[in-house]
Amino acid sequence: MQNRLKNKNTNNPDVWKAVGHLQQAIAAGGVDPKLLALVHLRASQINSCSACVYASVAGGKKAGDTDERLHNVAAWREAPFYTDAERAALALAEAATRLQDGAEGVTDEIWEEVNTHFTEEQIGAINLEIALTNFFNRINRTIKEPAGQTWG
Repeated sequence: MQNRLKNKNTNNPDVWKAVGHLQQAIAAGGVDPKLLALVHLRASQINSCSACVYASVAGGKKAGDTDERLHNVAAWREAPFYTDAERAALALAEAATRLQDGAEGVTDEIWEEVNTHFTEEQIGAINLEIALTNFFNRINRTIKEPAGQTWG
């Protein structure tokens, strides 16, 4: 696959400045970077964004996560490698991402489970990570961004 944009530097720098602010807000939310990488990875898998799958695996490794956990996140319900808090965040990521499929979205049960493990500030950061991941997934799928790069 080849990127449809010949010169990515033509993108509006204000957009990347705004994205940087969103990333800072996510980082300030007090959520373990390994968990954020898992959330990013799962949403990217659902959206078939190879560029973000690649980057989130690299980000998870950089944050100290294991190959075992990163390679099994697609089967997180059956795999024994995740905490209850991680499972709650992954369920939230899936429900919010699958809105495109006409799914019911984030149910009260999912929301209640997330609330048992995270503060409101952390939930805000996780939710923003999910939204930003879906944003990048859609851009990358549109421009056919190939896997193999990491950002930041």
